[in-house]
Amino acid sequence: MRRYNLAIVGIGMVGREMVKVLRERNFPVGELRIFARHPRQVEIEGEVYQVRTIEEKSFEDIDIALFAGTEGEKGAAVAFSRQAIESGAVVIDNGADFRLRPDVPLVVPEVNPQAIKEHKGLIANPNCTTIQMVVALAEIYKRFALKQIVLVSFQSASGAGRGLLEQMQQEIRRISKSEHLSLIPQKRDNLRTQLSFNIIAQIGSFKEEDYTTEEWKTVRETQKIFADRSIKITSTCVRVPVFISHSEAIYFQTRKKAGLEEIKQALQASKGVVFRENPEDFPFPLEAQGRDEVFVGRVRRDIFNENSFWLWSVADNLRKGAALNAIQIAELVCATLN
Repeated sequence: MRRYNLAIVGIGMVGREMVKVLRERNFPVGELRIFARHPRQVEIEGEVYQVRTIEEKSFEDIDIALFAGTEGEKGAAVAFSRQAIESGAVVIDNGADFRLRPDVPLVVPEVNPQAIKEHKGLIANPNCTTIQMVVALAEIYKRFALKQIVLVSFQSASGAGRGLLEQMQQEIRRISKSEHLSLIPQKRDNLRTQLSFNIIAQIGSFKEEDYTTEEWKTVRETQKIFADRSIKITSTCVRVPVFISHSEAIYFQTRKKAGLEEIKQALQASKGVVFRENPEDFPFPLEAQGRDEVFVGRVRRDIFNENSFWLWSVADNLRKGAALNAIQIAELVCATLN
C-alpha cells in the first residue's frame, strides 16, 4: 500500500482531532509533520509529537497539507497554502478563506465527492454548521430537491475554540461557589459575556441584512455544495452552553411531492446519518460527542404546508464538523493520487 506524507498546520483543538482521526482510520501515513507558529512538543492520547515552526520550505515532499489553524490575512492558510501547492502538495483548508472561491471545490464526501476532481491544488472544508446540515439533507435533496431551508443552530462553546471552553469551565466553577447564577459585571465586548446558563444569539460579526457571518456561511456554502442557488435558505445561529457538539433544528420544503414516510426512507438511506425514527428517541449532543455520524431525529411534517418538514440533528462539531470531514477529503485525494 502506498503511503502519503502529511502535514498538519495548526495544533489547536481541530489539529489535535485530525491527529486522532488519522490514527483511528488507519490512514496510510508515511511521514507526519506538524507545524505551528512556535516549536514545542504536544501529547495526544499518550503519544508525543514534535511541532515545528512553519516556514516556506516546510512542505517539501508533502503529499497532502491539512490546514487547521487561524483564518484571515495573518492565518497560515493565506500565508503558506501557495507555497504548499507549489511544492506539490494538495491543500485541504479548514478555514473560511477560500470556501466561496469559484475555483476551489467545497467538499463534503457524503454529499459531493465528485467535486474534488475540479481542484487545482486546493480544496476547502466547509463550516461545521453547514456540514452537519447538508449531510442530514443530502439524500432528501437528491430524491425530492429542496425549495427552502430554515435553520436554527445551537452551537457549542468548542466551535469558538479553546478560549471559550476554558471561559465556560471557569464560569461554572465560580458560579458553583456562589449563591448567584450570574457573574457580575457582564461584558458584551467581543461576546465575552457569560456563556454558562446563558444563550448568545450571535456567532460571528453582523453583515448585510443584519445576518451574522456564520448565518451567511450556512446560506452560501450550502448552495455551493448542492450546486443549486435556487434554494432559499435562512438561518439563526446561536451559541449555547454546551462543551462539544452542535444541534440543529432544520425546517425544509421539498420541490417535488413528498410524504413523511418517504422522507424517513430517505433518511434511513442517508450516508453518514444515524436516523432515530421513534420521536421519543431524539439524539442528545452529549451522545454525539466523539462520534463520526450525524444523528437525526424528531422528523415530522408541517401540518399547515405541503411538502414541508422539521428534523432535529446533532453532531460532534470537532469531528464531522471539521477534522473528520477533512480526513475524508484526504482519503478521496489519495484515490486520485494512486
